[in-house]
Amino acid sequence: MSTARNQSSTDSILGARRTARIAMIAALYASLTLVAMLFLGGLAWGPVQFRISEAICVLALLTFDAVPGLTLGCIIANVANIALSGVGTIGMLDVVFGSLATFLGALFSWRFRDRPAVAVLGPVLANALIVPAYLPLMLQGMGFYTIPFTSISLDGAYLPMYLFGFVATGIGEAVVLYALGLPLYHALARTSLAERIASDTEAQTESERD
Repeated sequence: MSTARNQSSTDSILGARRTARIAMIAALYASLTLVAMLFLGGLAWGPVQFRISEAICVLALLTFDAVPGLTLGCIIANVANIALSGVGTIGMLDVVFGSLATFLGALFSWRFRDRPAVAVLGPVLANALIVPAYLPLMLQGMGFYTIPFTSISLDGAYLPMYLFGFVATGIGEAVVLYALGLPLYHALARTSLAERIASDTEAQTESERD
């Protein structure tokens, strides 16, 4: 009886820690994304993206809790962007499919966490493939689509828009993940925080086996 009670207490503690970790990651991603949108404008959500908050996608290399945390954070940030920018219901494309890209990218990173350089390809590929598929529709719904730094308009030309977005979004995501994300991961991996997360993950796995 005592053993069962202790096990239940341990599970409750681990569950609370996981919930707190998911919430903190979601809050961190959402706040960093909104700050990027505020200061970078179109460079945080337009055809050419350097969304600095994507760097913390490397948290998925440390804990599975980052997968729901990052996804929830992306949903919050994109909903907030709709409210702040007034893009209207067309912005729901970003909420649904942008968050899907974040989820799939984080899942990939967790799956290949033992190979960091490969793992961060997850967010790069997910965003490069998914975001350009809906972004032209969203931007046209807002009344514009012009390649940044040029006067070339691609309105009505979906395939060129997608191909441009695939390259531009992929490059922007790769720069953020490899230039900022990987160094952040290696720095975090040497801290006691990573050790505590690993300990919790191991305890959670053992609890689920029991």
